[in-house]
Amino acid sequence: MRGLVRFGINNIYNIETDEGFLECRIKGKKLKSDVIEYNPLSSGDYVEIEKDLNHTGKGMILSRCERNNSFGRWNRKRACIQTIAANIDVLVCILSPESPAFRPRFADRVLVNAEDNIPVIIVLNKIDQKIDAATEERIIDWQRMGYEILKTSAKNGTGIETLKEKINKKTAAFVGQSGVGKSSLLNAIEPKLNFRIGEVSQKFNKGTHTTCYSILDNWNNGTIIDTPGIKEIDPVGIEPEHLSHFMRDFSPYIGKCSHSVCYHRDEPGCAVKEAVLKGEIIEPRYDSYLRILNDLETRINYNKYRKER
Repeated sequence: MRGLVRFGINNIYNIETDEGFLECRIKGKKLKSDVIEYNPLSSGDYVEIEKDLNHTGKGMILSRCERNNSFGRWNRKRACIQTIAANIDVLVCILSPESPAFRPRFADRVLVNAEDNIPVIIVLNKIDQKIDAATEERIIDWQRMGYEILKTSAKNGTGIETLKEKINKKTAAFVGQSGVGKSSLLNAIEPKLNFRIGEVSQKFNKGTHTTCYSILDNWNNGTIIDTPGIKEIDPVGIEPEHLSHFMRDFSPYIGKCSHSVCYHRDEPGCAVKEAVLKGEIIEPRYDSYLRILNDLETRINYNKYRKER
């Protein structure tokens, strides 16, 4: 029997099947995998299961079906991949302009991580707040690269219908830092979902966690995966020398550097650095690139150190 993972807590998974919902554990406690993962299953995964004939409403997970795609991050604490959602049609990255503060580097990391196989919609929520010139510049720059931008307000309903149309009949995963209004947006899309809403800390201007794990829910015209508020995204599956290929605004300059392998950092004759100096690539995007590059190299060095010990 095939089923769809809605959510999992403490290695107990809620699985949706044609015959209803089952509470399942992994048979043998571990799934066969060549990759060390923080979580073997995520919301959106399809699994092969067998019913527990002795206990109604329960079953065992035999295997995970091949994924069309997945969105995850590097879990620094556990030093392995953490999948946030699987088999996604569209990833909705939510930001807020003022409270909590606008975090464009978070979005840049989401875009890099999804560039290879998942379409992204950037949603600037809470547009009833003040939007400054620097925020508008970043929004315009993402639009120039071809990313879809929506401006919404769960508070007054702006953009909600447009967002509904964009995710209609799709599996949409919503990601964002705590406090950006993700749960409020989801409740505006479908009030029956009734996601918990947290407050923004007045002292630190940061959101409080209300979602502790990814959860898949169906609404009238599609499927939504709500994910926990994420402080930081560390991209996975990208080698440092290939990072520039995941930056859309770098693409016109790739292959035009003096060095065949160029990290676009301090090499002479770098076409990307020249584009930054000319303003063809904006400095905040280049800064995002350097920060991600540093994180990828630090991770590689750390992994080498662990193997040598």
